[in-house]
Amino acid sequence: MSSGEDDTTVLIVDDEEDIADVYQVQLQDKYDVKAAYGGREALEIIDETVDVVLLDRRMPGLAGDDVLRELRERGFDCRVIIISAVSKENGASVPADDYYEKPLNRKRLYEAVESQLAACSGSCRQQ
Repeated sequence: MSSGEDDTTVLIVDDEEDIADVYQVQLQDKYDVKAAYGGREALEIIDETVDVVLLDRRMPGLAGDDVLRELRERGFDCRVIIISAVSKENGASVPADDYYEKPLNRKRLYEAVESQLAACSGSCRQQ
């Protein structure tokens, strides 16, 4: 975790550790960033401080769709952005707040997070 410019916390969930680590490095100068290398780990570390989740869709053990469903069942109102190798057309039924195909560069990551923060008007916390 890094100390960001504001109190926004982003949780990156991807079973490909290299990808999660790159996204973390790219975002940590502006946000507090946590990384989980699988769905189960994400559900263990998420808490009420998380504002935005960057979530891979295809992961062994617990897929991103299942993680998203569990987050909502637990009452987390954080914004969820799917970042997946699976095309958006094949993920149309996923009830995420946004959906991007991998890979994302730093500029697109920032834009994706900022867009979701604007959409929730700063109240992206557990209810």
